[in-house]
Amino acid sequence: MDDITLPKAVENFIAATNAHDANALAPVFGDGATVRDDGTTYAGEAEIREWIQGHLINPKIVITPTSFAGDRLVASGDGEFPGGPLSFAFVFGIKDDQVTDLAIDPL
Repeated sequence: MDDITLPKAVENFIAATNAHDANALAPVFGDGATVRDDGTTYAGEAEIREWIQGHLINPKIVITPTSFAGDRLVASGDGEFPGGPLSFAFVFGIKDDQVTDLAIDPL
């Protein structure tokens, strides 16, 4: 991550995810944020907290960025799930250093 320049919200997302810290990760998302992952959309604080716990914290996901351009982070994701590590594209909507929209797709 040292040679990739990331927006503050993306840095915070990666740091909290890699620390497996749901309490640090939840505030990365702004009011009314949405997450699209695995064909499901999670909207609002309660659903996003559920997604954080089930998709990032419980499987102990570690995100290793490989590139960032525009609003798209390409990264390797590894953790306690079958088939890892896998490459993902994270497309971020950001406002005031918070994530307003996140779409995650496997590559």
